Amino acid sequence: MYRKHFAFTRLPFETPAETDELFESAARREAEARLGHLIDLRGIGLLTGEVGSGKTTVCRHLTAGLHPGLHRVHYVSLTTGNVLDIYKEIAWELGLPIERSRATARQAIRNEISRLVTEARQLPVLVIDEAHHLRNDVLEDLRLLTNFAMDAEQRLCLILVGLTELRRRLAMAMHESLAQRLVVRHHLAGLDRDELDAYLAHRLHLAGCELPLFEPPAVEALFQSARGLPRQINRIAHYALSAAALDGARTVNAEHLQNAIEELAP
Repeated sequence: MYRKHFAFTRLPFETPAETDELFESAARREAEARLGHLIDLRGIGLLTGEVGSGKTTVCRHLTAGLHPGLHRVHYVSLTTGNVLDIYKEIAWELGLPIERSRATARQAIRNEISRLVTEARQLPVLVIDEAHHLRNDVLEDLRLLTNFAMDAEQRLCLILVGLTELRRRLAMAMHESLAQRLVVRHHLAGLDRDELDAYLAHRLHLAGCELPLFEPPAVEALFQSARGLPRQINRIAHYALSAAALDGARTVNAEHLQNAIEELAP
């Protein structure tokens, strides 16, 4: 393995970065600013992006920075079932008993949300990850879940996180009511080309390396292949370092990078 070859303290592109170790990209800053505004407004928001763009990372970093005494964050992901199924997931996150009917489950969740706001003085923030898998009827019921007509202000912040196709689905006529309720819509872009060198240096620094191991042609090829998407950058860089180590090289050149791309090709 290349860890010993390059004297890394850990694998720079394989080990997920901790929340306080994330690279400060322009795209992440903008996304977190938009979602922070959404939480202040207590509305419904949409965060989309390509696979590996860092959507979940953005949400995790943002919510980790919220004051625990003022906010109660709940995550639900990979829900492909019906309305009652997602209500069961949300109820479990809220620590509620599982109900057997959709109406009863919805009311129990709404009551708990109201309790958190009025008694505990906490704003519930519900993050639905992988929301592009949600059925149309589930999306509509989630909108109803946020209806607190008796209040002048919202009691729940709902963040829908998913692939770009979710944005297209919400533009359809059947989801007009939900689309009109969206306070924030944001599409997370990847790294800019001029950020990639700094990103690579950042990840290498976390592994105890201060040298620029990737030659300029390799960096260019990496950006073109990964399209600036952090997860793809990490995968290709990981394999490229392996190729360089097998070659006995001290830096990653364009050939090593190409070998990594070919190895990852389906």
